Amino acid sequence: MPSPRPLRADAARNRKLLLAAAADEFAERGLTASVADIARRAGVGKGTVFRHFATKDDLVAAIALDRIAVLTAVGERLLGAPDAGAALLEFLTAVARELQQLDLSFLQGADELDSEISQAQERLFQIIHALVDRAREHGDVRADITGTDVVALMCAPNHAVSFLPDAPPDLWQRYLAIIFDGLRPEGAHPLPQPPPPSP
Repeated sequence: MPSPRPLRADAARNRKLLLAAAADEFAERGLTASVADIARRAGVGKGTVFRHFATKDDLVAAIALDRIAVLTAVGERLLGAPDAGAALLEFLTAVARELQQLDLSFLQGADELDSEISQAQERLFQIIHALVDRAREHGDVRADITGTDVVALMCAPNHAVSFLPDAPPDLWQRYLAIIFDGLRPEGAHPLPQPPPPSP
């Protein structure tokens, strides 16, 4: 099968505008946000939306793939970093910053929309496990921490801040630091439960 033709510059710009506008609309209104509202926010016509995305599900899937691709690129870059502990912390910081800039909770269950999303998520999780394995092998995180533990904790800093009214925008950094200190081997106590199975 031939590779898809690259988008023209104006089409690529419109697609980027649509993804950003749709993500903002879905974050504010949920998946009930209309295509008309998304088009208006992006500064394009409804026809432009449907030229890029045949259905709203296609648009949600594209946002999910775009966000996963961003974090995957960060993780792949950090896999070769000499300081494995710093690399894991940098990755978790990138995740928290991404979630702080945009509420992506509407993407929960998006992997059911498109098998490509499931494959992209699997690749991202493999990278996270590799980052954790390297940090553990270098003694930068405690020996009983798994990649699945870290996947489960990735959203925790932003989730904690969401319960605090009028929280300053960078308060997630405080909770990420607390979480990461909990991953370190210094002063670690045995965990009361075994790790969950890998997804």
